[in-house]
Amino acid sequence: MQRIKTSIIIIISLLLLFNGNLWAQLTRDDYAKADSVITLNEKVYNQVADINWIDSTSSFCYRLKTRSGIKYQIVNANEVSKKILFDTKELVKTLNKHLLKEISAKELVLERLKIDNENNTINFQFEDVYWSYSINNNTLVKDSVVKEKEANRYWGHFFDEKANAPVVSPDGVWAAFIKNNNVFIRNQKDDKECQLSYDGSAGEFYSSYFSWSPDSKKLAVNKVRDFDKHQITFVESSPKSQLQPTVHKRDYVKPGDALPVKHPALFDIETKSQIPVDTRAFDNQYSLSNPKWNKDGTTFTFEYNQRGHQVFKVVQVVAETGEVDILIDERSETFIDYSGKRYRYDVEESSEIIWASERDGWNHLYLIDAQNGTVKNQITKGAWVVRRVLHVNEKERTIFFYGSGKNKGEDPYFLHCYRVNFDGSGLIDLTPEKMNHEVSFARNFEFFTDTYSTVDTPPIIVVRRSSDGKVVLELEKTDISELRAKGWISPEVFVAKARDGKTDIWGNIYRPTNFDKNKSYPIIEYIYAGPHGSFVQKSFRPADYKFSSLTELGFIVVQIDGMGTSNRSKAFHDICWKNLKDAGFPDRILWIKAAAERYSYMDTTRVGLFGGSAGGQSTMAGLLFHPKFYKAGVASCGCHDNRMDKIWWNEQWMGYPIGPHYEACSNVVNAHKLQGKLMLIVGEIDDNVDPASTMQVADALINAKKDFELVVLPGVNHTLGGNYGEQKRRDFFVRHFLKQGTPDWNGVKQYIE
Repeated sequence: MQRIKTSIIIIISLLLLFNGNLWAQLTRDDYAKADSVITLNEKVYNQVADINWIDSTSSFCYRLKTRSGIKYQIVNANEVSKKILFDTKELVKTLNKHLLKEISAKELVLERLKIDNENNTINFQFEDVYWSYSINNNTLVKDSVVKEKEANRYWGHFFDEKANAPVVSPDGVWAAFIKNNNVFIRNQKDDKECQLSYDGSAGEFYSSYFSWSPDSKKLAVNKVRDFDKHQITFVESSPKSQLQPTVHKRDYVKPGDALPVKHPALFDIETKSQIPVDTRAFDNQYSLSNPKWNKDGTTFTFEYNQRGHQVFKVVQVVAETGEVDILIDERSETFIDYSGKRYRYDVEESSEIIWASERDGWNHLYLIDAQNGTVKNQITKGAWVVRRVLHVNEKERTIFFYGSGKNKGEDPYFLHCYRVNFDGSGLIDLTPEKMNHEVSFARNFEFFTDTYSTVDTPPIIVVRRSSDGKVVLELEKTDISELRAKGWISPEVFVAKARDGKTDIWGNIYRPTNFDKNKSYPIIEYIYAGPHGSFVQKSFRPADYKFSSLTELGFIVVQIDGMGTSNRSKAFHDICWKNLKDAGFPDRILWIKAAAERYSYMDTTRVGLFGGSAGGQSTMAGLLFHPKFYKAGVASCGCHDNRMDKIWWNEQWMGYPIGPHYEACSNVVNAHKLQGKLMLIVGEIDDNVDPASTMQVADALINAKKDFELVVLPGVNHTLGGNYGEQKRRDFFVRHFLKQGTPDWNGVKQYIE
């Protein structure tokens, strides 16, 4: 009897070690309450949306969410005026006469809004119908029904080089077309055909995407060597259209696969002959662009992206001779971020090229002489980055662009709008407030709207002058008084040092609305470490469906941009090179530990992570390669082996040819290392990341006799999990970290989402 009592005491003592109670059970109501945090977004007023500039004027309209409902305002920046565009209540009353179900002023979201100032009318789409509304006499006319949207074209379809219609020359005399894989031209007056090439074949044919010289005397086009086209196949088990499963196939090129090889070809129309162009030096290509003529027709250029993304060239071909010259020769010991940072703008009148490059270690703009390729001057420079060019004014020789990291004492990811002259002079920050800025320019670029905020500062919206950034009109200040009254706690921006002890790593800490500093909270990292961007929230958003409900259930959620992600220096970015399993984990772990040192309620013995796609890969990698720190993870639709995923993304960061580093980063190859708790989620018809990638890592785990959970979502594409996956993810972390029971989802009482 004494031994039984002792055993009971030991069991109870062990249970008390957990920060929870195995007999405690969360209910559907607890989850519904956690879900309701997303409604905090509704408690924000004076929100501006859908800024819509009118024609080429300096007028625009916008939608304004107020406590009484939606209003539409019209602004004239020149006259510094703002007024109501129309009486919302009157339009709602009139619109309700035509609708099957009445709406309120809070639901009046008009799409594709257009304004006719002369006739004082507006045109818009509402509930799949186009309407015309006369503001003067409050009359509404149904124009037409919106046609059903065509299914979105699959992103990975192989480009059909033969599908283009005949291309007519600028002078209208000739039409170029393909017949029997060769180049022909047809006289538009007498329909007589002339064959220009004779070496085309089914395996090496001429493209139908022709480029005529401006004077119609020359014709350029690519000759294409065909390749073996890779497809992925998957089964939709439960299609809505039939009982039996459906087999799907998708064009899908993977790392290491063969690619088409293109060679520019040049034809003289007057002599009906081909001018030889020797481009064999560009055979090892990932891609080669279509020819682009200069304005006087003396040369054309093409862009060459070498396989492996360490060489990118702009090449010029002389029209009379076929001579080949290299204008821009971009090289990197690691990778050239062609998919995220490539920018080229041809200034035709002055024969110049505005070009983006990281050649000095930061992404900046350069002015290139388009005749000989020399750098005339570096336009921007310094330990900061150009993020995106917004507009080039050739007449004034100025550039508007987003940049970040230039201003000391603020988050280096904050976007600011700058203007600079072509020669690098006159650089001005048009948006000086130390916040994240989103701008929208008038079509004549005389004015722009500026919406600026941070994660804890609600948006302010103003109109600025483009010449100097001066505020000409304050539009709105977002009202969050009701949000704060509901107990909303803003995210906290936290900064800690990276693995090098010098670089700042930035991230956010999210706490529940019922936060209690005397409690101990497990830490869940929402991870996405894709090198193609940076991902931590910078602008104001009260709640996020991805993790807000998790915080309400009793977790602290963090989001971090570690080394290997983009929008900082080239060295910061290069960490990912041939090493995607790194995912910035050394920086992320140091960051979380530093936060826990400051806040004792953050429990580093209970750290988990979740993410989808590249974040799914990183989630499992965290468990495999850092098991002492990360104890549980939910990986959705992960690319668990980079040889299984799409070519453009994976060869960009992992390089070519395929080497042992691919295996070293593979979750499949390293699955036997699993120590923590793992849930895998996958959509069975995912055509973004091959769903076989998740099944292969599951197979490896089974072969290694590892315990894990697998959730397959029938009929679902690329996803973080959707409603059901969200339910499974929350249950998973509640069970493993809070040590509490989860709702009886199969009970009689049905849970309503």
